[in-house]
Formats: sequence, C-alpha cells, structure tokens
Amino acid sequence: MTHRPEKPDDQIVVLQNTNSEYLGLIEDHFEGRGIGFLYRRPLSSGDRIPREITGADGLVLLGGGPFGAVSTPVLPFLEAEIELAQLYLSHGLPILGIGLGAQILALAAGGASEPGDLTFDVLDARRTRADALNGYLPERFPLTVYMRDRLRPPAEADILAVDSEDRPLMFRVRENAIGFAGHPGAKSAIYEDLLMEFADAPQGFSETLERVRARKTEIEDALVGIMTGVVQVCGLMRRRTGGTAQESFQTRAFAT
Repeated sequence: MTHRPEKPDDQIVVLQNTNSEYLGLIEDHFEGRGIGFLYRRPLSSGDRIPREITGADGLVLLGGGPFGAVSTPVLPFLEAEIELAQLYLSHGLPILGIGLGAQILALAAGGASEPGDLTFDVLDARRTRADALNGYLPERFPLTVYMRDRLRPPAEADILAVDSEDRPLMFRVRENAIGFAGHPGAKSAIYEDLLMEFADAPQGFSETLERVRARKTEIEDALVGIMTGVVQVCGLMRRRTGGTAQESFQTRAFAT
C-alpha cells in the first residue's frame, strides 16, 4: 500500500543500502503514530544521496548486508552518507542508525569503525541503566546483528546497551541520534532475502536464521518499549504537538 501525506515535505528519509534491508517491524510503529517515511535506494534504483535536508524531519540509516565501513567490500556512497549524517547532526535533527548505519552515525559524530568479519547473530543486549530511553528500554532485549566491521562510538557517546562482553550495542549522541549495532525490529525475511541478494553469506547462516524465527515474539515485545523511548528521546512527534524535545513532530506515513 502507498500512503500519501497531506504535506509532501513531512517525512523521515530512510536510506536503504541493500534491496533486502528495510525498517521491518519498525514500520508498524511509525505508521501507528502517523510518522511518515520515504525510502531512498541509491544502490539499486540510482537515487542520489541527498546533499541537503530539503524539509525532511529525520533520517534513518539502515544496514549494509555484507558491505563494510573499513573492510572490503566497502559500502558505495559511504562518504556521502557520513556527510549526510553530519548535516542532520549539525541541524539537530533526529537520526537512527541500524547495523552499518550505526557505524556511519558513529563516524559522523567523531567515532570509528574497526575491521571485522561479516557476522550474523542474535545477541542478548543489556541496558546500562534503568533510565535509558526515558526508562522504556527493556532491561534485556534481543538484537539481530548482520554486519561487517564493528562500531566504536565517539568518546562522548552515551552507551545505552552492551553485549555479554560489555561491548556497545546501542548508543546515543547529540541528544536525539541513536545507533543500534543490530536491527531491533528484525524480520527473518530480511535475512532470507540478503542470502539471495548477495553471494557472501556469514558462517552458520541457517542456524542463526532459525534463532531469529524462534525469538520473533521476544523481538516484537521488546520493540514496543524501544520505539516508545526512541520516539520520545528523538522527538519524532514534535511538529504535531508543537512541543518540546520529549515530544516530536508527527508526519503522515508515506512510502514509494
């Protein structure tokens, strides 16, 4: 279904770095709140990476499948996406980075990426404190990671969740920009499609895919709190409420 906004300039731009990766379960949470989103597909459809904001209200940077930030194959348009994230940061606009998108956010904010093999796993994320995402971040939640290389958030980043070895899985910079090392709204179909889209598949793919399927309900349940907190912290309904950073602007859902 195609959703047409009342105002075409009310939208969050979502950059798809592969044909397969999309917002997944997050789409339902955006649409349920009337938050509009527009997919841009520079790799597959020839969409250009935007060089300016042009009325957009926020930015989502999705994962990159087998593409890396420092390891081959490096994501095409990597530098352009870093520059775009820096532009949104400089204007104080919300950003969500997922997978490779979180590495791009980290790089844009002064962090780094470290070389690493392509990994597919379902990790048990643990929040670092009870008030993370205004208290809505679950104490523990599953996070599906499909990513090459490893993010290193900038020193000033607020680390919101870590893995079993205390490595960052979720961070916040500039108040309203949040990075997830994995996809908090993952659907198993995303990874099935990635396997068909690219010849480069991580080890243990089939076993991990079954684990994603087995934790479907956990992923859905955890996302309720995660998205409630993300919407509040990032200010994703402020325009409609005309309010504070704890609210945000609400847009009409719309996708190509």
